[in-house]
Amino acid sequence: MSAASAATKEKLLEGALRTLVEQGIAKASARTIAATAGVGQGLIFYHFGSVDELLAAACRYGAEQRVDRYRDRLAALRSLPELLDFAREMHAEERAAGYVAMLGQLLAAGQNSPSLAAATAAGLGLWIEELEAVLGRLLGATPLADFADPAGLARATAASFVGIELYEGVDPEGAGRALDALEQLAALAGVLEGLGPLTQRAVRHGLRRGTRG
Repeated sequence: MSAASAATKEKLLEGALRTLVEQGIAKASARTIAATAGVGQGLIFYHFGSVDELLAAACRYGAEQRVDRYRDRLAALRSLPELLDFAREMHAEERAAGYVAMLGQLLAAGQNSPSLAAATAAGLGLWIEELEAVLGRLLGATPLADFADPAGLARATAASFVGIELYEGVDPEGAGRALDALEQLAALAGVLEGLGPLTQRAVRHGLRRGTRG
């Protein structure tokens, strides 16, 4: 691919993302995206084949950018309370930038578009991969290590990230309480992490008995 062709594709990807964030998926037509990108709309079909395929590529492209933005900060987290503080901050940043609302629209549109569904799942998969690594590392230092499922928790966290955004639109107080509840759980995990070895073994023993029952 020539440098000019690569530059045009990047303009289209950026234009599609800007259109989704600023105008919503309902306005993401070939004409609107091309105008935002500053190129002819025929280039959309030349490089991507269809508007849906461009939107799918933009979804993956945008997710890669957002994950790259936070990767170093995720790697530096040292406790579950720190992870929750980071999640609150990231949620506020992503909400203000319009990316969480965009993701909600893509999830809805993906119900009727296999290409958008696959791209949205792939984009969420990038987040899930990072979260799973962080949760596995942080939970490993607590008595919950033998009972928690980092892969499942990472998926639940990613789903909650979008769900809280949608919930906040109709019930801001309820969304705030949901985040507070997660904070309480993180604080509890932090307490468990600070227990001495003997107490941690006792907690593990109690949890094993509870799960067998």
